[in-house]
Amino acid sequence: MSGLNASLGYFVVVVISAILIRILTKKWPRFSFMLEFASSFMLVGCLLEVQTIVEVGEWAGGLGKDVTVTMLFVLLLSHGIICGAASGNPSVSLQKYLQMDTSTLTTLLALVVQFLGSHLAILVAISYWGLELSDMHMIKNLMASECSTSLKVSLVQGFFTEFVCALVLHFILLSLRRRSALIRIPLIAVLLTFLSHSARNYTSGFVNPSLAYGLTFHCPGFSYLQYALVYWISSVTGMMLALFLFMGHIPKLFSKNLLYSQKKGFRAPKADKGEKKKK
Repeated sequence: MSGLNASLGYFVVVVISAILIRILTKKWPRFSFMLEFASSFMLVGCLLEVQTIVEVGEWAGGLGKDVTVTMLFVLLLSHGIICGAASGNPSVSLQKYLQMDTSTLTTLLALVVQFLGSHLAILVAISYWGLELSDMHMIKNLMASECSTSLKVSLVQGFFTEFVCALVLHFILLSLRRRSALIRIPLIAVLLTFLSHSARNYTSGFVNPSLAYGLTFHCPGFSYLQYALVYWISSVTGMMLALFLFMGHIPKLFSKNLLYSQKKGFRAPKADKGEKKKK
């Protein structure tokens, strides 16, 4: 089986799994938080295979960069359409919490299942590579324990890169939150593809803590604490700055608007004294 056909089959299975979880949560609304599990599982599972194509496919399967960039965009677009409001991104869940749009319990459940979905996606991907359905996957299976880290710069440069990417992403997310899904989803997919492609020689621009955990935390070169600094703390810091710049305050932390003056209510003009005497 060719590498591309095997990858397409894998993508279909992962996407169908996410769709089935979405259908089940509609029947049992109390488990709606599992949508975040499905979202994270689909995102990490698919991008692990895209990462394989980038690392191995270009010389083992003859797949160029145009194929991987196109595949990345299509997967991000599909993820946005299928998962909807479930981002599979802990930073987005924390942003909603800081905006006071979600409760503490809902946010905690979302964070837990996002990382569980990411970890399950790793296990599924490793099992899939172990089948060695193509030369590309055979090589990936041999390299699985010695993967190359996505953090290709110093910790300071990596932190700044993820911070800027997170700042841009969350500011645009906030700007588009009231827009139609027909406009919002494609624009976010384009933006994420652009950030990933632009930062590929730095940090890969994950701007998603659970995605970074699934794609690079298990690779040698840095400790978990160093990875957390670059991919978790920087993303949350960028998100908080974007929220502050957009709203002028962070509702969960303080209510006073520090950047933008509040609009005053409309006041009718006072009548002239001459007009009052006439009456």
